[in-house]
Amino acid sequence: MELDFDKLSGLVPAVVQDHQSGEILMLGFMNRAALDETLRSGDVTFFSRSRQRLWKKGEQSGHRLLLREMLLDCDGDTVVARVEPLGPGVCHEGYRSCFFRRLNADGTVTEIAEPSFDPAQVYRNGGRE
Repeated sequence: MELDFDKLSGLVPAVVQDHQSGEILMLGFMNRAALDETLRSGDVTFFSRSRQRLWKKGEQSGHRLLLREMLLDCDGDTVVARVEPLGPGVCHEGYRSCFFRRLNADGTVTEIAEPSFDPAQVYRNGGRE
């Protein structure tokens, strides 16, 4: 089965999941070059829509994502990268997972995790990778 990069103008969503715990860590996007680099190197690589270039998770932070398994959905338009996270977290806000907030039924938001690192100590200008 070929991945369908046409549905999202050359991109596929890439859900990143801890291969041991099953925790969802983040969502990124891959183009064909990012997928090829991920499979070649074993380091999860994304396509940055804002910077219009490939970026390897951990370029600044050192918090790499080692690919353990890549799953495809039934439509061939989404992947799940099952990874071994290297570092205390993947979120640019300092959390283990980018999914550290719960949206409640009443529309309020509850923070459900504690920060695992200080992003100001990891990222230039406290920003994203």
